[in-house]
Amino acid sequence: MLCAKSLQHSHPAAIRALIRSKNHGIKNTSGIAAGYKQANIVILHKTLADDFEAFSHANNGPLPLLYRSPPGEWTCPKLAEDSDIRTDCPEYCMFENGNFAGSIPSLMSHSEEFEDMVTFYLGCSFSFEQTLRQAGIPVRNVEQDRNVSMYKTSVPCCGVGRFQCPLVVTMRPVPEGMLDAATQATHPASDVHGAPVHIGYPGLIGVEDLSRPDYGDAVELQPGDVPVFWACGVTGVEAVRSCKSPLAFTHSPGCMFLSDCEERASAPRPSAADTPLAFRVAREPLHYSLVSASAVQRIRALETLIRTEPGQRGNRALFLPNELLKACLSLSHANSVLITTGFPTLYNRNPPEETDGLPGALAMATMLQVLNKQVVIVTDNRAFDFSKRIIHDAVDQGVLNSEVPVRSLQATSPTSVFGFLCQEGETSAPRYDHLVAIERASMAADGNYNNARKVNIQHLVDPIDTLFTTARSIPGITTTGVSNWGGYAVACALYILSCCPVHDRYRRKAVGFPQHTQHSSWASALPSVRKVVPHLCRKRSSWRYWSNMMFAVELLGIWGWRWTACVSMMRTPL
Repeated sequence: MLCAKSLQHSHPAAIRALIRSKNHGIKNTSGIAAGYKQANIVILHKTLADDFEAFSHANNGPLPLLYRSPPGEWTCPKLAEDSDIRTDCPEYCMFENGNFAGSIPSLMSHSEEFEDMVTFYLGCSFSFEQTLRQAGIPVRNVEQDRNVSMYKTSVPCCGVGRFQCPLVVTMRPVPEGMLDAATQATHPASDVHGAPVHIGYPGLIGVEDLSRPDYGDAVELQPGDVPVFWACGVTGVEAVRSCKSPLAFTHSPGCMFLSDCEERASAPRPSAADTPLAFRVAREPLHYSLVSASAVQRIRALETLIRTEPGQRGNRALFLPNELLKACLSLSHANSVLITTGFPTLYNRNPPEETDGLPGALAMATMLQVLNKQVVIVTDNRAFDFSKRIIHDAVDQGVLNSEVPVRSLQATSPTSVFGFLCQEGETSAPRYDHLVAIERASMAADGNYNNARKVNIQHLVDPIDTLFTTARSIPGITTTGVSNWGGYAVACALYILSCCPVHDRYRRKAVGFPQHTQHSSWASALPSVRKVVPHLCRKRSSWRYWSNMMFAVELLGIWGWRWTACVSMMRTPL
């Protein structure tokens, strides 16, 4: 049996000739013909061809289309000279009515049926393995002389006609310090899957056990490695299963068609602004996200404004670089967000109204709503009715698209707190992915809930901070704390991330289409003086307070937006 290293620098034409002889001993094509594109193969009846092409375009990450043949063509002049798709893959899979009917070494015996069939050549991640090596990144499966690991995920592809299937991914272990290098090396190669679609804990995409791949071989992680997942063309195999065609063929996973096209020849280099960067957004479970350098620069500009401290109150010491970015990356990936606010600054009045946090909470909720997140606001029982009235009026004024549920915490024991945060109290099923506290009192070291004047206001607040301390022991829940006007910065940062093509692709796992059509609705959800002032001034007794505050906001426009900079951003350390 041939070792991949012996064929690493061989020309694809020579290897195709060897494969055609059927006396080759090649078990997979990973690591051979370095620097040349390899292709996944799907062969379907011509009546299904248009739908499959549409399916490929709708899921361009896993199924980048290199070439579609006319019916009956077994050569592929666009990709390779002197080729024959009936013989040039080391092994094929045959499917009958969507069921696997066996592996076969050649399709020559099906030449008659082939006359009415169309062949799709789809980019393969084996193509960029040489690029990874040139960047100094180890390719563990080649080191271990194994096929790459491939897994079915819980991520649904964008269906077209009879083609409905989950995304399949490859996993390559990458040393943690090389995540940016691996991402940047593969990002330009969009025709062979491009940048990763997931980095970190495999359970977040429905992969339960790395030692049991659905296709290929298990590849061992070395100390310091992080599992990195790329979209995979074996998604096409799952698509063939789903369409239940009477007869169809694919390559056997890992046994690709070798083209004569050099991988680097068609990969344009991205601009510096579009360079992807990886950031860790959670430790437990481990989760990284991708974002472009230009989006990072804009959010860091927001952080520069956060550091501005006109009142010289000493809050600058609380500033943590990149925490706004990391918090908003986590929020961008969340499906369900809990926001809590309530700090009774007018504590001698009845009711003891809070004047700072609720506007920022509404700003965050507005943006999260248009991003299709589930949002809940939790406040003190004494402010429950008051908050509901404010939210109802925000809907009437067009600030919010729809009512945000308001809840109060009635929990009095650790068990009831777990029940509040998790389905049936099970830590494996949290109700919320992210908790945000904005201008919220919590217990100090002396057991009191003190305001800035060191007045204990414990009798006015419920122990909502226990949700955050309890969340530390629940994998999958991330927490963020922002000061009084931080919600505006969070809303603007979420807008920047949503408009970032690198982040958008990563968040949707390279399936479906970019969300360009949503930009106007996202922009309409940005906080503005026009939306906030009339609404809040009718609800607050101090017109002068709000007028002065919003006049200051108006002076802080950035990129044409009118927003308020938060004084500090605090988040669970990563």
